[in-house]
Amino acid sequence: MDKKRIVPISTPYLTLGQLLKLVNIIGNGGEAKSYLATHEVKVNGEPDNRRGRKLYPGDEILVAGQAFAIGR
Repeated sequence: MDKKRIVPISTPYLTLGQLLKLVNIIGNGGEAKSYLATHEVKVNGEPDNRRGRKLYPGDEILVAGQAFAIGR
């Protein structure tokens, strides 16, 4: 697996659906639900498929063979 990519945010949190769009895994927010239903995503090592899952600085996400960390 490649090195973890830091995703900086300026808001208190980012949703999982927003992250998928931000890192170009999906093209628009409407694709999040179907993507999460058919692909494994782990948040802090635990499977999670909720597009509204709030991600805070320090959270780590594994998706599509890529690792991301939420930062400030």
